[in-house]
Amino acid sequence: MKANPTVQRRLLELADVDAELARVEHRRRTLPELAEVAEAEKTVRAKRDAQVAGDTTLADLDREVRRQEKEVDAVRAREDRDRGLLAGGTVSAKQLTDLEHELATLERRQSTLEEDLLELMERREALEMDSKHAAVEVAKVEEGLADANRRRDQVLADLDTTQARREADRVKLVPEFPEALLSLYERVRRNKGIGAALLRARRCGACRIELDRSAISRIAGAAADEVLTCEECGAIMVRTPESGL
Repeated sequence: MKANPTVQRRLLELADVDAELARVEHRRRTLPELAEVAEAEKTVRAKRDAQVAGDTTLADLDREVRRQEKEVDAVRAREDRDRGLLAGGTVSAKQLTDLEHELATLERRQSTLEEDLLELMERREALEMDSKHAAVEVAKVEEGLADANRRRDQVLADLDTTQARREADRVKLVPEFPEALLSLYERVRRNKGIGAALLRARRCGACRIELDRSAISRIAGAAADEVLTCEECGAIMVRTPESGL
């Protein structure tokens, strides 16, 4: 294949553009911010789940407190009724004995209920403190997630800008190359990653392998417009005074 030496040298510019586009794509896939966002999302989910679990437990305890309070109120109402009957003096001796026995039972029951209620209230107070702490923790990790998202988005925006600029450069460069040369370049780039590289100091710029004497002799004897490829990696080798021929 033949191509004007100046056109061949322009392949180095195209290769630089494609190398930067490849770096952009690689960086886009391997951003540390992506891992930070994923970890922050995981932490937020865990903290939110813990908050929901705590709030559920608190709601269950609130229902138990209300039930216990109703039971205490019912016992007190029964005591008040019995005391009213005793104070009225209209009950028989047997009824009097039964009422006194019932009042003693109700007093013991009320004492037990009030102790249980106090314990529930203490548990509720502790759970309420835990709930407030959980809310603070959720807010903190959510802010951390928002910050990670902002930093990720900024980096991605910068990469988008670089990609758009270099793609525009590529659009301008591509029409300068003959179809056959460009086809060879693109095929090698797809298969090997680098389509063309400078032959510098007798070393292929794509695979970095130093060429042996026979290869150098062959290259040195080739016409300036001959398109040469590396026998190791297949990249188009662009010759300049730096090639050491």
